[in-house]
Amino acid sequence: MKHTIYKAMAVVVVAMTALTASAQEALRSAYFLPGYNFRHELNPALAPERGYVAIPALGGLNIGLNSNIGLSTFLYPVGGGRLTTFMSPTVGTDEFLGKLKDRNHFTQSASVNLLSFGFRGFGGYNTVGISVRESASLVIPKDMLAFMKRGMTGPSTHYNFKDLGINANVIGEIAFGHSRAITKDLRVGAKVKVLLGGANVNARISDMDITLSDQIWQIKAQGEMAIAAGKGLRVPTKYELGKESASSPDANMVEWGDIDYDSFGMSGFGLGFDLGATYQLLPNLELSAAVLDFGMMSWNNVIKGQTPSTTWTFDGFQDIAVDSSDPNYEENKLGNQFEKLGDDMEECLNFHRTETGAKRTTGLGTTISVGAAYTAPVWKGLIGGLLLTQRIDGMYSWTEGRISANIIPCGWFDLSANYALSSFGSSLGWVINFHPAGFNLFLGSDYQFFKVTEQYIPVSNVNFNVQFGINFTFGKRKRG
Repeated sequence: MKHTIYKAMAVVVVAMTALTASAQEALRSAYFLPGYNFRHELNPALAPERGYVAIPALGGLNIGLNSNIGLSTFLYPVGGGRLTTFMSPTVGTDEFLGKLKDRNHFTQSASVNLLSFGFRGFGGYNTVGISVRESASLVIPKDMLAFMKRGMTGPSTHYNFKDLGINANVIGEIAFGHSRAITKDLRVGAKVKVLLGGANVNARISDMDITLSDQIWQIKAQGEMAIAAGKGLRVPTKYELGKESASSPDANMVEWGDIDYDSFGMSGFGLGFDLGATYQLLPNLELSAAVLDFGMMSWNNVIKGQTPSTTWTFDGFQDIAVDSSDPNYEENKLGNQFEKLGDDMEECLNFHRTETGAKRTTGLGTTISVGAAYTAPVWKGLIGGLLLTQRIDGMYSWTEGRISANIIPCGWFDLSANYALSSFGSSLGWVINFHPAGFNLFLGSDYQFFKVTEQYIPVSNVNFNVQFGINFTFGKRKRG
């Protein structure tokens, strides 16, 4: 099975569909809705109002994508319903670079709830959940994209940039939670998570220096990579494939196009904790706080690599652009452009394998949230909410503030409309939640985009997620 990690990077640049680790989370838009069963995933002190059993897979399905720039930054129409990448000469350099941030972030996540249930007992509320989550992030500095687009701009051209990276995880999770009231105003909760590692990819260029001249293009970089996906993963070198001799400086260079994965196996284990609390400060004002995913993962059978300490040559990004005057215009479809961009990215980054069968320990990436809920004195069915969220994960960190109007017109139905400002821009969120006795049905989104081009390409920042779930509920309604 051919798989190229840096081709995936190139595809993300253009299509934002590829691969840090973003925590599996419920909808932040539903944080203040008492009838939403999965509030305990955002704060383990927030107990559902009834016991529940989630339908496998359909109990909680979450898909999300975030970026601080738009997809239209990288894709452009060229007539006839066709699209081309930013590398095309028909796309102005200033037009493209003017849309970029200094650090361009892309995060993607998906999770599926395989089994989840909650019940009252042992002096509080208890939850058990089994789920699988996949998450990934990519950070591309503006100067890297400027180098790809501009190339040489004079007899000698120099580029230097830092923090180009990608991080991706596939993790299974078994979680046990408990929350209880300590006093009539204070409630606390905790959750223990046993983590099973399916795969982890981490690659980072901490510093890259590029010099372009009429005679030669030279690159020197400091970078490292680590890949874990069980014993079935093969990351061959050029020497192992017979493409270079043992004495060649490129003997240990990774041949991404020939990566093979022939059998599934666990690649790591970990332990994580969620902690949370709520406090009724005033009759109409409740404060809350939570720390999620505090813990570590230990990865086995890790394949490691790094960039060489010497300077290497690079031929440049070639034959990627599409122009209607190009004789190969019809054959150079968008998918082929992705492929060529990925091939050139491999040569540019030049990772050499240094170790196989290694071990590696990583943090989970911790999320901290603080919330305040104010119930309107004139109508208890209206709750104003403010939720501040900080993701702490190195270069993949982000911040969000969300203000919401939460409406509870009756005991079996509630909804929320909210607005967020974050590291990824601004967005509207919403949730519709039905929870009569016997079942719970919810649908919502923290982010969505509204403006698209004629080719249905989002113009603004690509921020979108959706969560859907059907659960059976039991027991009498009790809040807190």
